[in-house]
Amino acid sequence: MMAADQTVDGVPPSLSAKVVGSFAYLTIRDRLPTILTKVIDTIHRNKNKFFEEYGKEGIEAEKQTIALLSKLRNELQTDKPVLELTDGLQDREPWNQYLQRHQRPQGDQESVSWFKSPWLYVECYMYRRIQEALWLNPPMSDFDVFNEGKTQSFFESQQAVMALCTYLEGVNKNMEELSKNQLLEHFNKLLKVSLWGNKCDLSISAGQDNSQKNSPIESLTSLQPFILVDDSNMVWSTLISAQRQGQSAKATAGRVDIVLDNAGFELVTDLVFAEFLVNSGLAREVHFHGKSFPWFVSDVTANDFQWTIRQTMAANHKWMSKSGYQWQSYVKEGVWAYHDHPFWTQPHEFCDMAADAPDLYATLQGADLVLFKGDLNYRKLTGDREWDHTVGFDTALQGFGPAPLCSLRTLKANVQVGLQTGQGEKLASQDPDWMTSGKYAVIQSYSPKSKQ
Repeated sequence: MMAADQTVDGVPPSLSAKVVGSFAYLTIRDRLPTILTKVIDTIHRNKNKFFEEYGKEGIEAEKQTIALLSKLRNELQTDKPVLELTDGLQDREPWNQYLQRHQRPQGDQESVSWFKSPWLYVECYMYRRIQEALWLNPPMSDFDVFNEGKTQSFFESQQAVMALCTYLEGVNKNMEELSKNQLLEHFNKLLKVSLWGNKCDLSISAGQDNSQKNSPIESLTSLQPFILVDDSNMVWSTLISAQRQGQSAKATAGRVDIVLDNAGFELVTDLVFAEFLVNSGLAREVHFHGKSFPWFVSDVTANDFQWTIRQTMAANHKWMSKSGYQWQSYVKEGVWAYHDHPFWTQPHEFCDMAADAPDLYATLQGADLVLFKGDLNYRKLTGDREWDHTVGFDTALQGFGPAPLCSLRTLKANVQVGLQTGQGEKLASQDPDWMTSGKYAVIQSYSPKSKQ
């Protein structure tokens, strides 16, 4: 079992559904079965498509997949022990080893199960089991059960995307004349648009419409009071200090890595911010990190990344289309790069990365700044544990620090560190759901000493 009690070194226990009524408990009891039911429904609704493409084999695969997913839902709802994976995917072994690591005989310890084990682990495990069900039925191996929701989120946010691309065009047009203070102002706005883009998360709404309808720039002032920690200036300083090694800013700017969260509107805000970083000379290149298969309902895959650029290029809006073409040329020229790695779809806390995915850790060490988008990344950065709200972000990272990093996150899970004394208590008395509603946000930075 994973740490169920306070360990010797003061690292608190993992959040789990053991606590009846907690957000973890309600997620596993209500939200995850709802998501599984929607996945089953999506596969069933596409029955004709599978038949047209694969004939009887397609129908058989559809039935088998639904049977496996119904079994999974039953295991979850009845708190059965977590089972080893049986597919042939390359990450099967690390997943099974992770399970074995936490099943070492410890006297009468209960087995790893849905309601008794760490929430982060079992939630990740559910999405991996969805992938297993598809993979075991070959015609369906590449079917993205979450694709409809992601494309819908993109199309329903068109007004907001147009407003954002129009704003960016205005900035780009005047880039040469901007003073440092004006550049900082635009940087702050687009960083915060990328932050609030994270509200559009389909796993938290169990797949309900969660798109952005308003102009994101105009919403910023009213949203500012809801940012609980705002380290924007540290992010700016990190980028500026990465430029100092040479004469010309543009030639010596650093590399920014963005560990992506949701497709749809949030991805567009990330791409707009990345375009601004390159155009302004604040970054030389941007590397995006996404998921290697569909994950947490709306997370970005390589397919979503390419599709979003193509759709933006094809838009019937001058500045939106212009941005799309710009993004495409960045990718072609290698100014932008998209990577995925199996570690992002594993249950590990990020403090395990150096040991369990040393190649990925080394890749991130090549960045001058790493932006981690969204709630799941924050949970993995902090180990999804019962930290006191006043514990420092650096402490909660438990040694993880490949490069200066920043979390851009709207709060949708009950873990939050780095707050002022009394800030958490005050929020709890004003708004009991402050940690899970997506209404509050943080821009939280950490710089390892060697990189400062």
